[in-house]
Amino acid sequence: MAGQADNRAPYAKIAAHYTELIATGELQPGALLPSIKNLAEEWKVSTATAEKALRKLRNEGLVRGIHGIGTEVIDRPAPMSSGSQRQDRGRRTGSSWGDGERSDSHQAAVVPAPADVAQALDIPPGSDVIRRSRVYRDRHGIVAHSTSWIPGRYGKLIPQLAESERLTGGTSLQLIAQATGHPISHRIDTASARHLTPELAQLLELAPDNTPADPVVVMTATFVDNEGSTVEYGVDLGGPGRTWRTESEVSA
Repeated sequence: MAGQADNRAPYAKIAAHYTELIATGELQPGALLPSIKNLAEEWKVSTATAEKALRKLRNEGLVRGIHGIGTEVIDRPAPMSSGSQRQDRGRRTGSSWGDGERSDSHQAAVVPAPADVAQALDIPPGSDVIRRSRVYRDRHGIVAHSTSWIPGRYGKLIPQLAESERLTGGTSLQLIAQATGHPISHRIDTASARHLTPELAQLLELAPDNTPADPVVVMTATFVDNEGSTVEYGVDLGGPGRTWRTESEVSA
């Protein structure tokens, strides 16, 4: 978001810069990244910080180190994000997109709640819910098909939730918190693997005769506000070959 401060650590800024170059194709597979010494000089950081940036890129599967040659870009789909990770990213940067990602196929409708959605939202089956879906893509294809299920009562407060357009003014959770005055207090995340059914394959835009045999990653996130009301239930279906990755700092 324009004008928003970037509070990321220096190594993370360096890694994000090269992630974007790789994701957009400006750095093709086989290209070599600058050496640790050159990175440190270019970004005016220590060699330890430069090395940490390269290590982050290696951990994300974007590059590999070749002894005596350097750090090479490799051609591998980036991992998918969970709904919670996208929410965290949106809060930090104003956008849920990962580096090199874009979203399209934004669809919204008010529909009867399926049984599993009703259970997650703690509402009676068949109650009105807002179903918002979109597809995240990068240069390798679909990263994830993402669906947000929101209790229908919030549509009366925020009409754009039920419109088939990308939301403006914040994420769905931010808009709901602003309208109700009740911020999100906690979330519940799950991760599982699922064999592709014809319905799921259609969501991932796969031809019936090109459905992979390997299971795909399914992430769910349930968001609860400070009054204990379940505000949203999100389901992210990973594209074929996508994994899920999370990273955290470990103190010595």
